[in-house]
Amino acid sequence: MGERVGGARVAAEGLGLKGPRGWAFRGVSVDAEPGSVVAVEGPSGSGRTCLLLALTGRMRLTEGTAAVGEAGLPKEMAAVRRVSALAHVPGVTDLDPAFTVGEHLRERALLQRRFGDSLRGLLRPRSERAAQAGQRVDEALAAAGLDLEALPKGPRTAVRDLERLEALRLSVALALVGRPRLLGIDDTDLKLSDGERDEVWGLLRSVADAGTTIVAVCAEAPEDAVRVTTQESGSDDPDRATDETDADQEEEKADALAETGRA
Repeated sequence: MGERVGGARVAAEGLGLKGPRGWAFRGVSVDAEPGSVVAVEGPSGSGRTCLLLALTGRMRLTEGTAAVGEAGLPKEMAAVRRVSALAHVPGVTDLDPAFTVGEHLRERALLQRRFGDSLRGLLRPRSERAAQAGQRVDEALAAAGLDLEALPKGPRTAVRDLERLEALRLSVALALVGRPRLLGIDDTDLKLSDGERDEVWGLLRSVADAGTTIVAVCAEAPEDAVRVTTQESGSDDPDRATDETDADQEEEKADALAETGRA
């Protein structure tokens, strides 16, 4: 097994993020120990994705402060991004449907070798770095519970042919290649059956138990998670954005992605 780094503690007080259409969320506080599963609960369009991106250093908070491990938000967003990763976030971590599973994994391993390693690691022989990258991929697949041989065409299976749960596992595996201390996952339980939801939460608990703190957006949080809601915070605020239509929700997501690019 490769070197592991402990999960990041997440502590936040009075978080708020205001966009062009008002407050996406406001008055959110979190206190989660390393290795926790934090469930960001609320209906679609209530600012859940914005909170996820803020806690992982991809969106700048308007008010409040947070600490992710030793890094503080909003001042040390770059430091938070270095210890965090995202999975299954539409518009940010989209899988290419024409790529095979193996191609996605090879691309991520190559990016990790070129940009994710320390300077000391880059000075190692190429064969040693390739072997280490392969080991990281194997560990990430095992942690995400994705058995390549069980896929219809093994690693040559195209992403478009994956079941929704398999695609989520692949996205989680790709994120875990970088061994993040904090992993953010969007739309965790979207369009899944009750049995599939149980599988996903079991997966996230196992990843957290292995040492990675989880922040997962969901419609309904499991009872054993650290529960955070975006629905009630700021619900009586006249400046709070309301998202009652699909068009409004898409606009909020576009706002989030624009802010992510600026971060």
